[in-house]
Parts: sequence; structure tokens; C-alpha cells
Amino acid sequence: MQKLNYLNKIVASGLVVVIRADSPDQACRIAAACAEGGVTSMEVTFTFAGAVDAIAELAKRHSSGDILVGAGTVLDPETTRHALLAGAQFIVSPSCNADVARMCRRYQVPYMPGAGTSQEVVSAMEAGADIVKLFPGEALGPAFVRALRGPLPHAPLMPTGGVSVENAGEWIKAGCVALGVGGNLTKGAKTGDYQSITKLARQLVDAIQAARKELAK
Repeated sequence: MQKLNYLNKIVASGLVVVIRADSPDQACRIAAACAEGGVTSMEVTFTFAGAVDAIAELAKRHSSGDILVGAGTVLDPETTRHALLAGAQFIVSPSCNADVARMCRRYQVPYMPGAGTSQEVVSAMEAGADIVKLFPGEALGPAFVRALRGPLPHAPLMPTGGVSVENAGEWIKAGCVALGVGGNLTKGAKTGDYQSITKLARQLVDAIQAARKELAK
């Protein structure tokens, strides 16, 4: 039930923020700015030494469940276990790893591995992916999603890379269940402009909901 609740929350909001930071403090500040903008799902990437500490701190701050805290750039089961013990509620990878998939199934947490071809998408789903991360998104584009959903209408897809306020609606209308957004949203952290992160987060949340309303007509 816990896993289903996490997946439903991710899909309901349609946005997963990718937090690449220089320190745990910066990661938490980015997360706070995103939360203020209406974001409810965030992944802290294992691209800096303090990733585990950042995940643990965010999991503690949001123990009520208002925000889902995940781990990104997870390449192996060892990192997966560290992330889960720190409080990560979902796991994201740039590619699919069978051992990571197995561990996520064991502990019943959503697994979102990356894929860039139809074969990789199918392989990820066969391995147990709950949502397939299309990566790199900027190299694939919404047209790839529309084409892929012809033979694979059941594939739950989430592009990451190249997603912005300007094209968020196009991705959703193409058939994506959620969008992963990183640098285009969080770049203000480099200059300490966290207000811009909040503003962009709100615009992304609104763009996703507006596109879904159009699809529902």
C-alpha cells in the first residue's frame, strides 16, 4: 500500500524535481524553495558527498508525508540501501540495473530507471520499473513519446533533461505521466536566488495541471 501511495502522489502532482547540490544545506534550501512553489516530490542525486545527509534531513523535515523525498543517480544496490536507510521513498537511475530493481521490489519502493530507446523502455518495465525515466529528454523530445506510445500505450513515462516551463505542457499532452526537472528549475541556487526557484516551480506545477485539463476536455 505504501508503494502505491507514493506512486499516486508522484503521478498526481506530475512533477519530480531533480536536486543536484554542492552541499546538504544547499539541497535543503532548494527543496524548501520548491515546496513553497507547490512541488511534492523531489529526488536528491548521488552526485555529491553529502547526498545521504541531505536525504536524511529532508526525510526528517517531511516525515508527515507532505513531501516525497527520493534518491537520484542511483547506480547500484549498495547506494540504494544507503538511500533507503536514510529515508528515501523512491529511487531514480539514469539506466536500469537489475539488482537495484530487485532491491526496490524487496522493500516496496518505486523504481524509476532511465531509458532512451524502445528496447530499453521495454527492458526497464520487464525488470519491474514503476515509471520509466526518458533520458536524456532533450535528445528525445515529445515526438519520441508520441511515437513510443503507439506500440506501448501502457508505458508510464517521465522525461528528465530539457524539460522547462515552456515545453512542460507539450510533454504532458504527448502522454507522459510525470516530468523530471532539474537545472532549468534549480539554477537560481548558484547565485542564491531561491525566490526564482519558487516562482518557476509554481509555473511548472500550473503548466502541468493546465495541460491535463486540456486533455480531459
